[in-house]
Amino acid sequence: MKPIILALVHYYLPGYKSGGPVRTIANMVDHLGDELDFRIVTSDRDALDDVAYPGVSVDQWNRVGKAQVFYLSPRNRSMSALAQLIRDTPHDVLYLNSFFDPIFTRSPLLARRLGRIPPKPVVIAPRGEFSAGALALKQWKKLPYLYLSKLLGLYHTCIWQASSKHEVTDIRQNMGKTGQTIVIAPNLPPASFPAISPRVRQPGEPLKVVFLSRISPNKNLDFALRVLTLVNVPIDFSIYGPIRDEAYWKRCQEVLKTLPGNVQAHFYGPVSPSMVPKIMADNDLFFLPTRGENYGHVIPEAFSAGTPVLIADTTPWRGLEDAGVGWDLDLTDISAFVRCIEHCAALSAEEYAGLRNKARDFAVLKLTDVELVEANRRLFQEAVNNNLGRYTSAVEKIHQAL
Repeated sequence: MKPIILALVHYYLPGYKSGGPVRTIANMVDHLGDELDFRIVTSDRDALDDVAYPGVSVDQWNRVGKAQVFYLSPRNRSMSALAQLIRDTPHDVLYLNSFFDPIFTRSPLLARRLGRIPPKPVVIAPRGEFSAGALALKQWKKLPYLYLSKLLGLYHTCIWQASSKHEVTDIRQNMGKTGQTIVIAPNLPPASFPAISPRVRQPGEPLKVVFLSRISPNKNLDFALRVLTLVNVPIDFSIYGPIRDEAYWKRCQEVLKTLPGNVQAHFYGPVSPSMVPKIMADNDLFFLPTRGENYGHVIPEAFSAGTPVLIADTTPWRGLEDAGVGWDLDLTDISAFVRCIEHCAALSAEEYAGLRNKARDFAVLKLTDVELVEANRRLFQEAVNNNLGRYTSAVEKIHQAL
């Protein structure tokens, strides 16, 4: 019988407006669903939506790909209702995909603390929520909860999943002794790559630059726009993504009004994941000066479409200029971003084709690494076995690597 992983995540397929965590879990299910029995509890609607997904059975189990998915209606999201569902669902590991989520993380952990759910191993993936950029947003709410959760012992004995060595440091700095049992299991890429040909730049054309992410402070669209106010080359800038923060979007719109005549900007709103490869391939440069990502799924999606990237040095994707596939720059140096965009605009069609080929080759090299899948497999195998001794050994190795 396959081990049962009961995963709680605020949004899941067919949703896409919440960004990376949906794709993280979906990719994991695609890679490991033949050997692990994934049962996923999630919202019955996408981010920003006020109606349930069409075609799903709400408050019931649904078969979605290789997983069983329970779409919770708002009336069944109380701690007692969620605890009842967890008790009624056989499982070997409880897998939580946020630190701060009040419904799908905080409620189950409080129920666990009160002895209202089975004492099964708990794996928690904070998904980059402990990065400096993420914690800087809404500190008034996050910092008191951090303190209170440690005081109450909500995360006691949890196994932490980190996507990189950087996230190991973030977890340990914020959780102290509570964050000692950490295993690095990087986020998984899609199980297959789209077969798509990137566009060929023609001489004299504007550089086509795309921003594709949620419109929220952490994704830093306003910074991207301020960079574009300073460039002196023709730019065609496309913005895709759901507006998650209306006040922030208004600030971005004010910056949009200051763009010079050589920069044309267009906002297209949210797009389905199936459209992302073509959007990337139809643009010359993916621009995401994010304040922090524990992975950033859209970045490897750009590579796999043969599109170089311009990002901040706040993600695991580093050393991109040395690899010849893009740039990861310091957000305190806005002029470096300006120079990079002007450099891209000055490349010949042949030079840009070479850059695109390197990006695609980089995707194949990085995203077909079997060790990525093996690391995630080990995470759950050892959690199922409750083999904390081996986890402690893994933590010691992480200490040495840092």
